[in-house]
Amino acid sequence: MRFPLRIKFFLFATLLAVLPLAIVGQNLTKLTRDELKSAANEDLTAVASQLRRAFDNEFQGRWLSPLQVIRNGIDSPDLDVQQKVSLLTLGIQELPQVVALQLAIDGSKLPILAPDQGFAQRLDAAGLDPVTTLSTSPELLADLRARGAYGKPLIDRLDATGDWIATIALPLETKIAGREVTFAAKINLASMAALVANHPFSARGEISVIDPQGQTVLTAEPVSLKDRSLVRSAMPLITANARADTLQGYTRTDGTKMLGAYAFPNRFPWAVVTEQSEDQAYGVVNAITEQILIVGLLGFAIASVGALIFARRLTKPILEIGSVAEKVGGGDFSARVQDVNSRDEIGDLSNRINQMIGHLGERLELMKFVSHGTMNAIQGSHEAGMSRGGQRRRVSVIFTDIRGYTEFSERVPPEVVIEALNQYFDVQTDIVEEHQGDVDKFIGDALVAVFEGDEMETRAVQCAVKITSAMQDLLMKFPDYNLHVGIGIASGEVVVGAMGARERMDFTVLGSTVNLSARLCSKADPGQVLLDQATRDASGDLDGVAFETLAPIALKGYADPVPNFAAKAVTA
Repeated sequence: MRFPLRIKFFLFATLLAVLPLAIVGQNLTKLTRDELKSAANEDLTAVASQLRRAFDNEFQGRWLSPLQVIRNGIDSPDLDVQQKVSLLTLGIQELPQVVALQLAIDGSKLPILAPDQGFAQRLDAAGLDPVTTLSTSPELLADLRARGAYGKPLIDRLDATGDWIATIALPLETKIAGREVTFAAKINLASMAALVANHPFSARGEISVIDPQGQTVLTAEPVSLKDRSLVRSAMPLITANARADTLQGYTRTDGTKMLGAYAFPNRFPWAVVTEQSEDQAYGVVNAITEQILIVGLLGFAIASVGALIFARRLTKPILEIGSVAEKVGGGDFSARVQDVNSRDEIGDLSNRINQMIGHLGERLELMKFVSHGTMNAIQGSHEAGMSRGGQRRRVSVIFTDIRGYTEFSERVPPEVVIEALNQYFDVQTDIVEEHQGDVDKFIGDALVAVFEGDEMETRAVQCAVKITSAMQDLLMKFPDYNLHVGIGIASGEVVVGAMGARERMDFTVLGSTVNLSARLCSKADPGQVLLDQATRDASGDLDGVAFETLAPIALKGYADPVPNFAAKAVTA
């Protein structure tokens, strides 16, 4: 009586005394996790949005609006240059975040600059020239004007001091000495960096401000966060100037599961990213889960004894089947599944695996007796199977014939004849396949190969020349054989298809091109390659191959002498 595998699994499942507890615990954990996740997500989104608004308010309220007031005062036509400079100095004193104010006159290389003295001293102590560092270059102003970027912050970092500086430029309507004037300000972003570093959320999570390249800003040293999928999803949105806040869960490269959100300040090319690990967010859930595991441990231990016994009986035949499959994958078709006597689905599978291995071995052996073209035709046939018939194709055909074979076969034992033929055919077949040809058949001591596709004539000639060289190597290795090879090549249309009786067919090539190749092969001297006019015309000039025009020769079946050419290898 068969004992189905599904019943075994059912009996095993009933041994799990902890199943009801596991279901209840899972549901309880899921409900708690969902509630905590919702709260954590709201917290992440709220912090990101809060910082986004803080950045925008900082820009508009503490930077742009005061700077516009100063600009408007400087823009008054009633003020002379000295008064305009005094207004710059006053602006520096009233705006602690501003480290430099500047009037850039178009065409002048010397800007009117009012730096913050304390910040200038810091730059000087760091080995920087305060005037050069705090000045906004004419090239940068021209670029901002061309891009219409007036009033937009351009952020940069001073490597020597680690300070993050924003540059804002505003145009003036009035002119000095008839030239256009641009009002520019350099602003230290230390207050924004402190806003991020001192935010209460930093005690339970992470806050990062990133640029379009995934680098952190407002930090002592920029750090690339592109390895985080959350950051990678935000980067293109910064570049595209998108402003849709997003909430996303992801897993870091170290395996830590994270919850994250990001928001985009309207005035900065940044994203504010807030993150918190799931372990931190789900601390209560983890405690509940731990208690459930402790309570269920005893029941699990009891169930494990039965599971181990059952698993041993179940996995042994499966491992045996896997081992046999691995051997078959390595080419050992003699392997069989042994000692699997279970009367269930696994026993049935073992028998089917053994049958399949036998069929695969038979198929592999049969494949050695047919050409690639035959296999392709069989694989491409319809469900009804192969049918007799053929189709016209343009191909190049090579005939090779071993000279001296008859004398050789009469003076050596048959075993040596077979061994020699196999050696010669092994070498020739490898060269044919190397040149993308297909061995169609072996006829005694002759080989027939077919070449199709682009540059088939060229590949056929190169293949034949290489075969003659390889045969010379074999002759040196086995001088007692005294075997040479003559080769004929012809190109043109043939009929390719299945021919023969209904129950015994041969997939081959037929036609005058095949006959011409065979006739040329019969006329070739030992070590000579003869080719027809079509092959010669298509081959052109080949590196390492010399062509010789021979006198037309009379061939059986042809009324007129046939033009022919010899090809041989040449060394540079």
